[in-house]
Formats: sequence, C-alpha cells, structure tokens
Amino acid sequence: MHRKIKNTTRHLIFSAIILFCVSSIANSAIPDDSYIAGYAAGILKVNFNLELPSLIVNNGVITVPANDLVIEDYIGVLQQLSEIPGVAAVKLLDTFNQSTTNTNGTLASTADESNKPANIPAKNSILFPTGILPTGHLFKPLLADPRWAHFSAAYRNYIGGNVDGNHNGSVSFGETIPFYRANLGQTTIQWETGLQATVFSDFNLGAESSDLINSDFIASVYFSMRASKLSAFSRIYHQSSHLGDEFLLRTRTDLERVNLSYEGIDLRLSYELPYGIRVYGGGGGVFHKEPSTLKPWSVQYGLEFRGPWRIASAPVRPIMAVDFKNYEQTNWSTDVSARAGIQFENFQTFGRKLQFLLEYFNGNSPTGQFYIDKVEYLGIGAHYHY
Repeated sequence: MHRKIKNTTRHLIFSAIILFCVSSIANSAIPDDSYIAGYAAGILKVNFNLELPSLIVNNGVITVPANDLVIEDYIGVLQQLSEIPGVAAVKLLDTFNQSTTNTNGTLASTADESNKPANIPAKNSILFPTGILPTGHLFKPLLADPRWAHFSAAYRNYIGGNVDGNHNGSVSFGETIPFYRANLGQTTIQWETGLQATVFSDFNLGAESSDLINSDFIASVYFSMRASKLSAFSRIYHQSSHLGDEFLLRTRTDLERVNLSYEGIDLRLSYELPYGIRVYGGGGGVFHKEPSTLKPWSVQYGLEFRGPWRIASAPVRPIMAVDFKNYEQTNWSTDVSARAGIQFENFQTFGRKLQFLLEYFNGNSPTGQFYIDKVEYLGIGAHYHY
C-alpha cells in the first residue's frame, strides 16, 4: 500500500511542478502595480483632468477615494480604470459617512445622504475588467461545495466504510471561464457569461494500482451578475458519471451499474457581509435524466468566512466554509460539507490562490455513481480558488 501511495504522491508532485511553471510564465506577463498606477494616472489626467495622489494600487486592485472625485465622474472613472490591462478590480472607497464637528460640539455629516443622487455607486463598489475573456469572476467560488469547478487534489479517510476502500484520493480538473463581461448601462452593475467545466475523479489508494473508482464530468454554460455585495450565478449544465475499468474488473463484477446522466439548471444568490462573511443559497432541477426515476429538485445554501486580515508574520489568511445540500432523491436529507484552512497570499496561478484545507463530509455520496450511499469522511487537500 505504501508503494501505491508513493506513486500517487509522485503524480501529484509532478502536477504541482507544472502548475508552478505555468504560474511563473503567467505572472511574468501580468503588469505590476507601478505600471497600472501610471496607466491610471494618465487616463485620469487626459480624460477627466484629474490628479489623484491618493489613488492606491495593490495586487492589481485600484482603490479610488470617492471624495477625490466629482459625482458626475464616478461611473466613468470606475469603468475606464477597469479596462486597464492587468487590473483585477477597481474599488470606490465610500467617504459619505465621514463626520465633522459643529461649532456646538456635535457631529455633523460631511454630506447629506438624503440628497445623494440615485446613480452614485453604493458604498465600497467594485468593478471588474470588462470585455472578451476578462480576469476575475463576478460570483466567488463556493469553497466547501464538493462539486464546484476548480483544480484540487485531496486525501480522504472514510469513516465506517466506503464503496471501495477507506483510503481514497480525489482530484478535480476544471475552471470557470468568463467569455464576456459588460456593465449594465451607466451603473456599477455588471454581468458576464462563460463556460464552467470540470472532471472529478476518485481513486482507491489501497488498491494495487490506485484504481480509478469513478469520474464525474460536468460542463455548463453560465450567466452571472454582481451589484455591489450581491451576486448571482445561474447555469445550464450536463453531468455524466463513469466507473473505472479496474474497479469493475477487480472486485465489483456484481455491481448493478447506474448509467447516471442528466441535464439541469440551477441558480444561486450570494451576499457578502462585513468582516469577510458571506452567505448564499439557491436551488435547481434536472431534466433529460437517466435513470428516468431520478427525482429532479434540490436546494443548496451555506456560509463562508474569508479572513479580512493576514496571520501575523506570514503571507496567509484563514478561511472557513460550510455547505449544505438537500435532494428530493434522498428524501431531503442534509449533506454537510465543511472545510477550513489557510490561503497563501503570495502565490497565484492565473489569479487563483493556493489553499490548504481540512475537510469533513457527512451525507449521501457526492460521487455520482454512488449517490444513494451514505458516507462520512475526513480529509486534507490543496485547492486553487479565486
């Protein structure tokens, strides 16, 4: 068994080396903050006759204090700065709530909120780059969702038995790729459309050749929107599941195979609260399903925490998330997926950050062919997330 785990480890290390090399090439092509700051200063001077010494660029994110702008320029400035090559996002720092002291010693607001024009961006509005194949995502990934498209590799120890061994490896290869993003008129509301696709595979590390147990293939066309802290993600997708040949030949010739395949549509809404807290929820249904007896409806909801501060003396921040799913097929029982760990701030691949997460799952198996089986596992994994 140790030899099989060593072989799997070598494969994972080889994949990591490839990712590091790709990261180095990608990062060398991304303009640095000083370039972006100079580009932004030029745009503001030429197009708006503005000089903003208080403009800040950090890791490709431009922060513009609102009190340095004329109200009529807000939308135009945000939209033009978001089009600069290499910009990850443009953030308007709201200052309408600043206070001054009256002559009688009481506090007075520097601006009357009731008189604020309706088209002024909301507090701490963020705009992402627009156009074809833009960077970033309007809808942040669901960190604890076992079936969210991203790159990952994890070891899982099943508690109380599993369909094929208690020591499993799990990998995913996928991404959410925005094809086009635009602003909704002269507002800070943005929309995008693109492709989301991934493959999830599980392996029995205790088998002689670390046999493939199952692979799930998911491909979708998605549409998402963002308005300040509120975002939405909807997709039309296809999923099919396939058992590994070695798994079938070795021990499970008596297994009644399920040809699981279906199309579906779902919608999720997300709202970002202060201090890095995020809540989300939604649901969906499937159609063109096989087997035909598969019940269609499901709901999903969850809570996430992305640390707004770094751990002292280290370029990492804590992250935690819990995801809940209920399926009509399993009589609305609750599947619980929880993950917690750290995110490295100084290593990125195409804007995705490396995370090491402990994980726990209890519910019906997320592995497609075995969706009726109850499982429970603990694990640890490496993930790339935006």
